[in-house]
Amino acid sequence: MFLNGTAMAGGAMHHLVGGAPLVAATRTAARYRFHAVEDSYPGLEDVGPGAGGHVAGEVYDLTWERLRDVLLPAEPDGLELGIVELEDGSPSLAMVVRRIYAGPATSTDITALGGWRAYQEGRG
Repeated sequence: MFLNGTAMAGGAMHHLVGGAPLVAATRTAARYRFHAVEDSYPGLEDVGPGAGGHVAGEVYDLTWERLRDVLLPAEPDGLELGIVELEDGSPSLAMVVRRIYAGPATSTDITALGGWRAYQEGRG
């Protein structure tokens, strides 16, 4: 599972991975816009090859039970489970911006920052 927000190592929600092993610190392929949604959580949006940027994150080897019972229930309503392309071309599960979302979602494009940690540091 590719994580790109507060569930990454050192983040406030990292406990949700429950000791799952870190597979890699990596980035997505350059096909995503990255948003700070409601200034509280990150959202990946697939805009196509070469139309976006790389987004930094971490891949964890989560069990299906951990994903289903712990991580997914803790995710914001504006996100859904999807598949992203990593920089090396391999696929990974990840949370992405919900394609159809009726809730109030304001967002700021933070793609140029390259990751959630850089966004958080800039706010600090």
